[in-house]
Amino acid sequence: MSLLQYKSYIKLKNQKFIWKVNNQIRAPEVRVIGSNGKQEGVLKIADALKKAREQGLDLIEIAPTAKPPVTKIVELGKFKYEQEKKLQKEKKKAKSSELKEVRFSPFIAEHDYKTRIEKIEEFLADNNKVRLVVVFKGRHMGSKDFGYKLFKRILDDFKDTVSVDMEPKFIGRHLIMTVSPIRSLKRA
Repeated sequence: MSLLQYKSYIKLKNQKFIWKVNNQIRAPEVRVIGSNGKQEGVLKIADALKKAREQGLDLIEIAPTAKPPVTKIVELGKFKYEQEKKLQKEKKKAKSSELKEVRFSPFIAEHDYKTRIEKIEEFLADNNKVRLVVVFKGRHMGSKDFGYKLFKRILDDFKDTVSVDMEPKFIGRHLIMTVSPIRSLKRA
C-alpha cells in the first residue's frame, strides 16, 4: 500500500476542491480515463485500481456526482500541480474591481478639475469603483454647498456612464460619494 491510500483526501492550497484517491473511492463501478487521456470505459473499482497500480500511478475521482463516477489514472503530484496552475490562471482572468480614490477641493481650478476627470475616466475604463472626496479645510466648512455642486457637475460630465453607489455624505471634513461604471468606457 502506498502512503497516498492513507490520506483522507487531497486538497489544494486554500481551496475547497476535494478528490478521493485509490481505496477511498467507494463506488462499485467507475468510468476510467487512462493516463493517455483516452476513455478506458466503465470498470469495476477493483479492476480500475489494478490498472492504475500496473502503471505505477494513482486513481483519482474527478467527477464524483456523475453516474458512474469519473476517475482518472494519473500521477498524484502532477495532477495537483496542474489543478493549481489552472486555478491561478482563472484568478488572473477574474480581476476584481478595486476602489480608487480621487480628491478634490471645493474651490478647484478648471485645469485641475479636468485632470482629475481624466483620471476618473481611466479608473472607470478599468472597471474600478471610484470614491470621490471633497476635502474641506478651515473656512471651507462654511461653504458645504460647493461640494454638492461639484459632485453634481461631475455626474453631469459622466451622464449615463456611471451609477452612484453611495450618495454624497459628510464624514468629518470630507464629503464622500462612490461611483461605479455602468458599461466599459473607451479611452480617448
